[in-house]
Amino acid sequence: MDADFWHQRWAKQETGFHEGQPNALLVRHGNRLALQAGQRVFLPLCGKTRDIAWFLVQGLNVCGAELSELAIQQLFAELNIQPRLTPAGSLLRYHASGIDMFVGDIFALSADQLGPVDAIYDRAALVALPEAMRDRYTAHLRQITRNAQQLLITFEYDQRLQPGPPFCISRDEVQRHYAQYYQPELLESIAVPGGLKGQCAASESVWHLHPTSTPHSNHS
Repeated sequence: MDADFWHQRWAKQETGFHEGQPNALLVRHGNRLALQAGQRVFLPLCGKTRDIAWFLVQGLNVCGAELSELAIQQLFAELNIQPRLTPAGSLLRYHASGIDMFVGDIFALSADQLGPVDAIYDRAALVALPEAMRDRYTAHLRQITRNAQQLLITFEYDQRLQPGPPFCISRDEVQRHYAQYYQPELLESIAVPGGLKGQCAASESVWHLHPTSTPHSNHS
């Protein structure tokens, strides 16, 4: 993951990956997480996604990790929330009632800093990372969330036709990363209207990952 690439994308407002409304698959399947008001959901590499507002409206607490401070500043401005800023190790924590955002390298975020989470919503993280980083990312995500259940959104298309991101994450790859720790359930797969970036046919899929084990932790 090239940090400069993402900083430049936000600085230049080249954020075609940012959806101006909550993700349709989240709206249809978010209830599969069976979260109650006051429970906490974690969004890795969240940007300023409108999905955050959707979770807040459900009465949930939201936490996220994002490389771009500009994205998080815009998020709070659009939510009309004034955050408090505190350091969290090498990260910067933007905090307000019901919302915690950690700015910086997600790999520097620890389980203790993040705190307990009841679910993960990964719409833009796994698909944003090059193949060489995905094993490290999925292991880190499991560790800092103690194998919390996940709602995962992926794309499938011919990677030879489009370099990504978002990258193609095949069904086999989802199994490879997660089947040892979760029971992956494919909830729905839909065609991407007009193709991915208008370049090639693609499908968008939503998975519910049910934990089957919990990792050993020095913190427990």
